[in-house]
Amino acid sequence: MSAVVADATPVIETRALRKVYAEGSEAEVVALAGVDLRIARGEFVAIMGPSGSGKSTLMNLIGCLDTPTSGQYLCDGVDVATLDREQSAILRRDKIGFVFQGFNLLSRMTAADNVAMPLGYAGVPPAERRRLALEALAEVGLADRTAHRPSELSGGQQQRVAIARALINRPAILLADEPTGALDSRTGEEILALFRRLRDEGHTVVLITHDPEVAAYADRTCVMRDGEMHEERGLGIGDSGFETAPDAAAVSHSSIPAPRPR
Repeated sequence: MSAVVADATPVIETRALRKVYAEGSEAEVVALAGVDLRIARGEFVAIMGPSGSGKSTLMNLIGCLDTPTSGQYLCDGVDVATLDREQSAILRRDKIGFVFQGFNLLSRMTAADNVAMPLGYAGVPPAERRRLALEALAEVGLADRTAHRPSELSGGQQQRVAIARALINRPAILLADEPTGALDSRTGEEILALFRRLRDEGHTVVLITHDPEVAAYADRTCVMRDGEMHEERGLGIGDSGFETAPDAAAVSHSSIPAPRPR
């Protein structure tokens, strides 16, 4: 079951969010066309759509990596438009943890040092940084890999390090952009199961994907098409409403098996 907490304030709320590139010119592109979205604290939500649908633009706005042309975005109750550049960077650091398809780990640093890095920007003393990094790695099942560098880790282990790094500041939002795209199907399934466990522990997880079988791990899926959110499906585990492969052997390495009923 989802660990959604009854809270009058959603952790993510967008109101008529709109993003237009080259506005007013012949090359104008409407990337987002008035998106309304509410995500409660403790939800696991997938934002799904093909390339060019607007999901990446929405992700950048939710992650405070870009600003909208119009509309409003409230991140954990804070109207992002009221923040200056420094305040926006602090909100992004403290409220949002990012997990990317490419891991984005520093090759010269150990797993523990990669995880601890965001705490350095927050001014946390070195000894405390290390303690918290070791705890975060243990939380994702890598207590025995803390001194390993990325080249000494498998793809799945590198993604777990990236997840631990994203969680180190205890952010309100864990934003994962195609986090299984560089992984084989079995490892991808393990990472998605980890996201569900984090949701059960009270984390808010937003998963960006083009794959309905990956989206089926979430509590619900928001489907983007042509810059608009056309539909929103509640997803029970094992009852996603999407067609899935009949067995694991039939699933290609680029696709993640649908979750089994609990």
